[in-house]
Amino acid sequence: MKQSIQVVIPMAGFGSRLRPLTWSKPKPLIHLAGRTSLDFLLDEFKSLEKDFTIEYIFIISPNGWQIKDHMEANYPDVLCRYVVQEKMKGQSHAILLAKHLISGPMIMTFSDTLMAGDLSFLKDATQDGIAWVQWNPEPQRFGVAIEDENKRIVQLIEKPATDEHKQVIIGFYYFKEGKALISAIEEQIRENVSLKGEFYIADAINIMLKYGAHFTTHETDLWLDSGVPGTVLSSNQYYLDHGFDNTAEAKKRQNVTIVGNVFIAADAEVENAVIGPSVSIASGCIIRNSVISNAVIGKNTSIHNKIIKDSLIGDNVKLESVAEKLFIGDNSTSFSA
Repeated sequence: MKQSIQVVIPMAGFGSRLRPLTWSKPKPLIHLAGRTSLDFLLDEFKSLEKDFTIEYIFIISPNGWQIKDHMEANYPDVLCRYVVQEKMKGQSHAILLAKHLISGPMIMTFSDTLMAGDLSFLKDATQDGIAWVQWNPEPQRFGVAIEDENKRIVQLIEKPATDEHKQVIIGFYYFKEGKALISAIEEQIRENVSLKGEFYIADAINIMLKYGAHFTTHETDLWLDSGVPGTVLSSNQYYLDHGFDNTAEAKKRQNVTIVGNVFIAADAEVENAVIGPSVSIASGCIIRNSVISNAVIGKNTSIHNKIIKDSLIGDNVKLESVAEKLFIGDNSTSFSA
């Protein structure tokens, strides 16, 4: 008989570091290698399906209907519940909004935390919690897990002042009992344990540790991110280089030069172009007379006569260079954006 497990994913944030792309869509629906960031996130839990019945709890914004539409269209048999977060008061606040739904074993992660690893070992987990970590030589930009000699976590520290502890927390956690986390969050909010007005999950876990909870770490080899433009592009490159490309099909196109690994949607029109490396072109695009490298191009976007690199371009965009009448003096230089 399968065990039950809940996967709680806060995704109501504004995605301000990815604007203007996130003005019109939630961050989890940003395109990556022919799919969305959310699709790759859900892949992380496939290794649980043999031993667990999974219930997803998505904490969405008031405009999060696109998440529901995506799940209903692409994952109709997946059990999902939705909780709306109207005020952004941090990670712990988001989870507390789902208090009435949370019970039993649970995983909590964030919508821009992309990792890989077999989770099937959780069926035999006995500890109260697990924090996924990765070694990083510059831990000051992240949170870290401090362990004792028995590999038991004694404290989580956000953005430590030194690089003494290099086990960086990636934002992926297991809890043997979700209600225990809820109790810790309630104490955290009562005591106003916050940073710049926001309540962080690390502080809630520290409260659990204070009362004797047994937490350990689990190291992951792969940790990607889709929270800022640079990491979206690097994640796109990783997935294209690890089997999510359709380079072989793309090379069959006439009058198109393919460089490296790419994904070009089957219905995209691409003519007289050089595409790649590390380019993802979504459905409905029209690309003509252009050179594109290291870029993610959204749906139904039209690009004519452009050189584009290191770029994220959203859906329904039109980019075209046109002939201009110019009067330019001596010793001038003109750049076309």
